[in-house]
Amino acid sequence: MASQPIIELPASWPAMSLADATAALTAPGTKFEMETIDIRGVPTRVWKGAPPSLRWLAQASRMHGERVFSIYEDERVTFEANWRAIATLANRLAGMGVGKGDRVALAMRNLPEWPVCFFAATSIGAICVPLNAWWTGAELEYGLSDSGAKLLIVDDERHARLAAVYAKLPALEQVIVSRATQPLEGATRLEELIGTPHGWAELAEAELPAAEIAPDDDATIFYTSGTTGAPKGALGTHRNLMTNIMSTGFGGARGFLRRGEPIPDPTPKTSLTVIPLFHVTACSAGLMANVAGGGTIVYMRKWDPIRAMELIEREKVNMTGGVPTIAWQLIEHPDRHKYDLSSIEAIAYGGAPSAPELVKKIHEEFGALPGNGWGMTETMATVTSHSSEDYLNRPTSAGPPVAVADLEIRADDGVTVLPTGEVGELWARGPMIVKGYWNKPEATAETFVDGWVRTGDLARLDEEGFLYVVDRAKDMIIRGGENIYSTEVENCLYAHPAVTDCALIGLPHRTLGEEPAAVVHLAPGEEASEAELQAWVRERLAVFKTPVAIRFVGETLPRNANGKILKRELGALFADRVGA
Repeated sequence: MASQPIIELPASWPAMSLADATAALTAPGTKFEMETIDIRGVPTRVWKGAPPSLRWLAQASRMHGERVFSIYEDERVTFEANWRAIATLANRLAGMGVGKGDRVALAMRNLPEWPVCFFAATSIGAICVPLNAWWTGAELEYGLSDSGAKLLIVDDERHARLAAVYAKLPALEQVIVSRATQPLEGATRLEELIGTPHGWAELAEAELPAAEIAPDDDATIFYTSGTTGAPKGALGTHRNLMTNIMSTGFGGARGFLRRGEPIPDPTPKTSLTVIPLFHVTACSAGLMANVAGGGTIVYMRKWDPIRAMELIEREKVNMTGGVPTIAWQLIEHPDRHKYDLSSIEAIAYGGAPSAPELVKKIHEEFGALPGNGWGMTETMATVTSHSSEDYLNRPTSAGPPVAVADLEIRADDGVTVLPTGEVGELWARGPMIVKGYWNKPEATAETFVDGWVRTGDLARLDEEGFLYVVDRAKDMIIRGGENIYSTEVENCLYAHPAVTDCALIGLPHRTLGEEPAAVVHLAPGEEASEAELQAWVRERLAVFKTPVAIRFVGETLPRNANGKILKRELGALFADRVGA
């Protein structure tokens, strides 16, 4: 059953059903026409007009010419300058012996150099391995060793973390360092190869080295977030990333048809990107669409709401987001009225569930349309797309799948498909699903089955196909045999006017097995007691779902780089209750 809309929508909405909108958009001869092809032995629907490869996309991006592609502090790089840097670096990498199938690791913060290195490597058939820039030296060493990277491109900060371990990595032949502040031994400065962003426009014209690249060739290894166990490298293809470009456009076009409006010609937008490019949300869902559409990307050195508002005002930013915390901090900041944020058209996020109240606030406070969707590293981001009135109408949903994707809710046996409305494990299929895990055949066989990926998410589908993710399978709390889905309780807490961030975790209990407990961050200037919030939940949900304890924290909850709350770190707040 669909949740109640959080604002009153026009009686004329929706002007078109999902099925009719999909049929209109994917009809023969249209931009989003589909065809069925064989991918690794599995018949798969794909976007017929999707770009064939990252190499093709890099070359096509040059058509955007003198439009500004990236902005970082005082560095403004046009598409033409960005292309010249890509082509120059691709030739340099080829001259270093990098070729098809070689792994090129990329470990740096969001900088103009990041997309240049990414496209330079993938355009010559190498596999780019974006490493988590938040990782420690030991974690980065793991990624380099596990991927067997032949070459590493790294910024100064990551180089300092790794310098002592290079000798332990026999596959690593060369290291290139960007923005080095100290003399380098045994490494090359990136600036010696392509100069600085300020000078990329002056680089000599160059063509990419020759390379034959097919859509289903290997392109990337993105590591899973690793909230439990060692991260696994998801082996992605060129088709995986190119699918996202079309899926993003399809989701937007579907929204216009649902509204009863004609689909406008694509217009380049300016985005403030504050989530890391080493995550598929920023790279596959964000970067690819901007490169294809001629959009401008504004980078920040680190997230700061004041600096973000300054950039939104100065650069007339149209879109931002990433994770719900960012939206909350913009909405609640006491100095927000000092900045002109009227250029904001959309605030979207993925990687973590959000409170229905946030959806409403984005619309009320900014006049902007909210957006989210569902995907994971193993799906190279977008599988479902949710925005505009559909999101306002179903604020607890992650939206319906894009036209080339299929979703099923299966029972514990991994085979039985459950009826509409029942909760089970979410399985997904489509051209966005990665090949498998790098060098992990057993994990691959367990997770990827006949073109499907078993996600580990517990979810349900409504009668129109909208997805509702209720929990991670491993996060579900079982109290005396009763299932408690954390998002249900979290959404209830979020509905309290004082709560802006929260998480539900399970505490061990010697007779019940587990009990629910919550960690809560309150909005600035707001107050609420443990008893008040417990009563709030008890009045709205079954009594057994009420948190037995609530701890308050002064900052937003700890998250990994993908926006997921690190629930395992919250258990220490309840040390006095464990085993009670």
